[in-house]
Amino acid sequence: MEGFAAIYIFMLAAFTGYEVISRVPVILHTPLMSGSNFVHGVVLVGAMVVLGHADPEDPVQLAIGFVAVFLGAANAAGGYVVTERMLAMFKGGNKKEGGA
Repeated sequence: MEGFAAIYIFMLAAFTGYEVISRVPVILHTPLMSGSNFVHGVVLVGAMVVLGHADPEDPVQLAIGFVAVFLGAANAAGGYVVTERMLAMFKGGNKKEGGA
């Protein structure tokens, strides 16, 4: 029964996320992405907590926890890189050259 509840919650979250993102105007994508980076940080902390509670004798739990932490960290770091690049697009042409 817990598996069906988890699948239901995942499907509901995916549908809601798609509907919310598809209705956001283009001008708000950068602030929305910055906010989602914060959420990715929360996901990363949650993955680290779950990895900390994994059974040290079970390599499957450790592997899944490690992959969750790795993917969460990569997602958060990638989000910040993309946000930085998008914000650089709003800066003037002289400042983008680095002032050399």
